[in-house]
Amino acid sequence: MFIHEISPIIASFGGLTLRWYGLLFVIGLLINFFFTRWIFKREKYPVSHFETVALFLFIGMVIGARLGHVFFYEADFYLQHPLEILYIWKGGLASHGAAIGLFVAYVLWLAFQRVRFTKYADLLVLGMPITAGFVRLGNFFNSEIVGRPTDGSWGVVFTKLGEDFPRHPSQFYEAGLSFAIFFVLFFVYRYYYKKLPPLFILFLYVLLYFSTRFIVEFWKKRHILSQDIPLSMGQWLSIVPVVIALGYFVYVGIRGRKAIDS
Repeated sequence: MFIHEISPIIASFGGLTLRWYGLLFVIGLLINFFFTRWIFKREKYPVSHFETVALFLFIGMVIGARLGHVFFYEADFYLQHPLEILYIWKGGLASHGAAIGLFVAYVLWLAFQRVRFTKYADLLVLGMPITAGFVRLGNFFNSEIVGRPTDGSWGVVFTKLGEDFPRHPSQFYEAGLSFAIFFVLFFVYRYYYKKLPPLFILFLYVLLYFSTRFIVEFWKKRHILSQDIPLSMGQWLSIVPVVIALGYFVYVGIRGRKAIDS
């Protein structure tokens, strides 16, 4: 058992506060940025394209993550206090909203640059699990998105929540899975990228991330919508991208079978 007594604040300098969450978020973003930049150079794509799309994606991710939290999880509160939507420093980001924001931002960038959707999509998702993993580590230091109580042989007591019982370290579960997904994607890219149909890596990431997210939700403190079907909001939101990704792979499989038969 681990007694979580770590302060979410690393240090304060006058009116500025350095938090573990912010630091880990920035580290995840920077590793993602420089890794994907290296990928673009490796594939001999314009680095200028990556640098502009990275800006679009960052803005889309932050706006989408915030609005996702607002409308998916606390709509009643924010409809009564709309100005609170802007107080992003108080916390409240949702990964499903971030995914939507990333998609919208990429489509807007494509229209701006007049580039086809499939050209960069597979490469841009390669580093995203890195950022996702570091965000979950930040959630751990913030004592948020905690797991369900456990009577097993391991767990974390989040004293900052005023608790004296252990919970599943679900933040570590998700972080570990995100890093594992990164290595899977990089392996596929490294050895099969030139042989794969367009968007294969994109939908592989969607499938792996949202299916594992669905599973880990069973060990998290969940936002249940209905007792009749005890699935959390995160699980309901994960079903749609998983189904879309499976539909893509079924389509690719059928098309490949027809090509073989012909």
